[in-house]
Amino acid sequence: MAPDTLAFPSYDGNGMYLSMGNISATGLVGLLFVDFETPNRIRLQGRASIATDDPLIATFPGAQLVVRVAVTEVWPNCPRYVHTYRKVAPSRYTPIPDVEPPVAGWKRIDILQDALSARDQDAAQRAGGTISIENWMQDVAEGKG
Repeated sequence: MAPDTLAFPSYDGNGMYLSMGNISATGLVGLLFVDFETPNRIRLQGRASIATDDPLIATFPGAQLVVRVAVTEVWPNCPRYVHTYRKVAPSRYTPIPDVEPPVAGWKRIDILQDALSARDQDAAQRAGGTISIENWMQDVAEGKG
């Protein structure tokens, strides 16, 4: 990979693919990197492409696409409003090699099933079936979302 190129995975999110759609339509990205422990911020702009068959996809467990960005500009960004945080634990949804992550709770909401892919509907059933939006909101309020 060229020294002025950045590559990163795209994982299943809300199924809307808005960022990936914008990349497909324009080929341009603007990224903001925030270091909450220092705190610090860096902005980056570049020309981007996405691929399902990129050789790097195998290095990102669970990734659906790989985004490659040919960096055109990088500059520091004022961090004065960045709060200081530290990582306590990774999300339980973080992809790990050979481990199936849990189904996102919102994908189990009963009234959303018609809008989900067949794959996501099947995953919801394997995870215990559908739940009401109220149940999901309670799970989120309890930190189980």
